[in-house]
Amino acid sequence: MKKLVGLVLLMLILISATKLTSPKLETETMHSIQGTWELQSFYNYDDGVNISDTILTADGYRQVKMYYNGKVMWSRYAPKDSLEWFGYGTYRITSDSLIETLEYASSPMMRAMDTLRVFNFELKLTDETYSQISFDEEGNRTFSENYKRID
Repeated sequence: MKKLVGLVLLMLILISATKLTSPKLETETMHSIQGTWELQSFYNYDDGVNISDTILTADGYRQVKMYYNGKVMWSRYAPKDSLEWFGYGTYRITSDSLIETLEYASSPMMRAMDTLRVFNFELKLTDETYSQISFDEEGNRTFSENYKRID
């Protein structure tokens, strides 16, 4: 019985010492892109830093993106465009980037995918909005698509 009590006390001392000496891990809370988003506007950048122009989506134009379990799907409806635009693939995010890899898409997008299949964006993400910012070969911002969470 004494051995059992001694063993329990030793275990309690080791557990409490572990809690006291373990470094506190501060985890940075990252917003989640998982959900459904609708395009609200575009920004143009002149000098790669400052926004030079804001363009709102046209009447009737609608673009929606859905991110779930590492998969992305998007579709676009533009009343003045007879082409269909949609795509499907995978995505991953970091604290400041969004990487989308398209697996298949509509015919016009498939033609574009002949030269580019992986899309890298700078990411500005909050709980209710996000911007995917495109950049040139030198790393300067060129334009962004700005979305609002709808689900």
